[in-house]
Amino acid sequence: MLRRDIKQQLRDKVAVSAIIGIPVLFLLLFVYVYGGALKHSVSGVAAQNYVNYVLPGLLIMTAAAQMIGTSTQASVDMTAGIINRFRTMPIFTPSILIARVLASVIQALISMALVTGIAFAMGLSPSATFAGWLALAGFLAYTSFCLCWLALAFGLAAKSVGSASNGPFPFILLPLVSSGIVRTSTMPAGVRQFAQYQPFTPMVNTVHGLMFGTPVGTSALTALAWATGFGVLGVFWSRYAFGRERKSVPTPGFLAQG
Repeated sequence: MLRRDIKQQLRDKVAVSAIIGIPVLFLLLFVYVYGGALKHSVSGVAAQNYVNYVLPGLLIMTAAAQMIGTSTQASVDMTAGIINRFRTMPIFTPSILIARVLASVIQALISMALVTGIAFAMGLSPSATFAGWLALAGFLAYTSFCLCWLALAFGLAAKSVGSASNGPFPFILLPLVSSGIVRTSTMPAGVRQFAQYQPFTPMVNTVHGLMFGTPVGTSALTALAWATGFGVLGVFWSRYAFGRERKSVPTPGFLAQG
């Protein structure tokens, strides 16, 4: 099932391009277009090179961008009738959902590595130790894993492929209204409160602390709690949506094939 889902992802060139392209586009935009002005709102290593400040937020955005592909592909399977076919076969049923999530996490981590590589070419200068890099990789993998479960639920519950692709889109925008672009202390009162207490701000702060060796404080626990909440919601919602009967609709054969 995992091999089948990875092959399906590789065939969807548009989705792969979007998952990688959106964070890279924002990286180039914020560093080379707005970086000269925005770097004055931050301090430390980011004041010399704004890419040091903006990359953690864009890594979280990459995890969120993966949700669109996960949700869309899950909806295609449900509406094309391939899931009904799997139900008639001697398949360990949870593997259908688990494989979809694992394939999405693998794709998200590869996308994050590519975005980080581009950031290094733009002057990224992290100061994390080897243990810090391991902790960072584990945190990003866990965050992606939890978000992909929620995205899977969106796709299984959606009535059409179009609604499945649009459902997770707000999660891509939330990192832009967090500490990922500028410090929340520079925002107006109402926006500042929202940015400080929304789920992606502690995630961004955790990534920044692990990447640059700065104190993480309570951000890590808060971020893990938010991610776990998303994941638990996604697991139970996915199981419920997967158990419903769904009438298949005519879908091009290349989308339905394993």
